[in-house]
Amino acid sequence: MSENEKHLLVVEDDKGLQSQLRWCFDGYQVEIAGDREEAIALLRRHEPGVVLLDLGLPPDPGGVTEGLATLKEILSMAPETKVIVVTGDHDRANAVKAIAMGAYDFYQKPVDPDILSLIVDRAYHVYELERENRRLQGGRENMPLDGIIATSSSMLRACRTVEKVAQTDITVLLLGASGTGKELFARALHQLSPRRKKRLVAINCAAIPDNLLESELFGYEKGAFTGANKQTRGKIEYADGGTLFLDEIGDMPLDLQAKMLRFLQERVIERIGGREEIPVDVRIVCATHQDLPRLIKEGRFREDLYYRISEITIHIPSLREREEDLLVLARAFLERFNQEQGRSLKGFDEGAIRAMEQHDWPGNVRELESRVKRAAILADGRYITAEDLGFVAGDEAPQPFNLKQVREEAERKAIHRAMAQANDNITEAAKLLGITRPTLYNLLEKHGLKA
Repeated sequence: MSENEKHLLVVEDDKGLQSQLRWCFDGYQVEIAGDREEAIALLRRHEPGVVLLDLGLPPDPGGVTEGLATLKEILSMAPETKVIVVTGDHDRANAVKAIAMGAYDFYQKPVDPDILSLIVDRAYHVYELERENRRLQGGRENMPLDGIIATSSSMLRACRTVEKVAQTDITVLLLGASGTGKELFARALHQLSPRRKKRLVAINCAAIPDNLLESELFGYEKGAFTGANKQTRGKIEYADGGTLFLDEIGDMPLDLQAKMLRFLQERVIERIGGREEIPVDVRIVCATHQDLPRLIKEGRFREDLYYRISEITIHIPSLREREEDLLVLARAFLERFNQEQGRSLKGFDEGAIRAMEQHDWPGNVRELESRVKRAAILADGRYITAEDLGFVAGDEAPQPFNLKQVREEAERKAIHRAMAQANDNITEAAKLLGITRPTLYNLLEKHGLKA
């Protein structure tokens, strides 16, 4: 389906009226459904911006029970869709009831094609404006730092700390498990600093053998060792004027830690095999998943170096600690992979959402990204399933037995899901939850959440 196509779903069981309405709406891709089951199937397939719904549907064509049930199901699946209900003459009571349930507008028979076209055009215009507003709001709110998506309080605190210290030259230590995005934070520190026009040079201390790490960092003179055929600058020199990112510094060997400490104290280096002291102006950002205080006690990390690199420490929470971000991140990854792979997947079904919420995410954001990419490749339907994500029965985490704890946790998760699904729109989230706006505000306050 082209992004420029305007889809209109007409739910009407009268064959003659179906034919009339099909040709009433120039500029729309019109889909026709004769009953609730067919309407829901077309809603899933085409995701129309506007639905024209006759309340008198089989098996109750003379009443409104089936039409109102269809309205409720449409709004629960696609709350952003504008539903215009069509009622019989002198049936304002049911029209008002439909509006109270969430319908956008109503129209009373007999049908005047010109007037109905104006109502549909207006509804679609509102739908497009709201969709664009959600897109813009999501782009601003979910990106506190370039490349970092965050809505949870713990992640937002880390982002605010980055914003505060980026303008200084203070040495920063990023702590977080593998896959939490430490390198993204290092890049954000560099991009927000006065050094952003210079280089950000990154080196992974765990990925380079111990006997090569020193030469990678400090460089070497010609003839310093076998194979040293020319003078070579190290990573520290290359970062002069910019930022040096030492990833996994907890894996740096002890003898090299002493040399790194001298550099941090004096800001000069000597290449291997050289005697010249070379001054280097560089900002240092370090990261590790290791427990450095424990390594200090075990004699595997220098305490004096630890205090040098941790002038400011920023803890990056694991995905388990920022569950509010889970669905936001998953949708952001899906949008990217849709573009990269030319897919048009619409989202995640209930089973996939439940499986993601119950998973422990030992690989953190990196694991989530990998699973969504896998699903974007393998998915056959328009919505990603738990199976597409690689989850199987039995993956769920054990649930607590305490009823109060279970109820509160379920309530909290339902609010998170509704707010994420509605892009933090209180009115839409309240509709999804089946509660009023004041009730939702009270629940947000009860659970310490922010709208």
